[in-house]
Amino acid sequence: MNPIKHVAIIMDGNGRWGLKHNKSRNYGHTKGVEVIQKIVKYSIKKKIPTLTFYTFSTENWNRPKSEVDTLMSLLVQTLKDEFEDIFKNNIKLNAIGELDTLPDEVRDELDSIIQGTKDNTGMILTLALSYGGKQEIFKAVKEISEKVKNDIICLDNFDDSLINDHLY
Repeated sequence: MNPIKHVAIIMDGNGRWGLKHNKSRNYGHTKGVEVIQKIVKYSIKKKIPTLTFYTFSTENWNRPKSEVDTLMSLLVQTLKDEFEDIFKNNIKLNAIGELDTLPDEVRDELDSIIQGTKDNTGMILTLALSYGGKQEIFKAVKEISEKVKNDIICLDNFDDSLINDHLY
């Protein structure tokens, strides 16, 4: 049995890598997708049950619009290109983050693959999109506060599991 239960990777530096190699930032992002493909294949081979890629942070929205547009297009194209392999490898795709801030085309493609793989029982592959750790904690505190205010939960029951239940 594999002792590794979950691998999470922060995708950072692809644009800088492209520039360092006298190419564009977008070239670096495209090469980053190739690395992800290799990591997924390796993780399947090693039977790693859960893999998360921190793909696009909330701070990434501050990048130039042209770069954000390229990243979103690259994401959509990659999802389309990889759907068959994702399904064939029994991977269940998930996405976390402020998904409602993503362009419609991205959300539609994500929803399609998430629905198409929801019954898969192999690796769980999660994409953190428009995601930030502070934003996730803020969302959890806000939801818990609302439930306390509306007498849905009582602070007498406050423990780790209550917080975990409100995280992505």
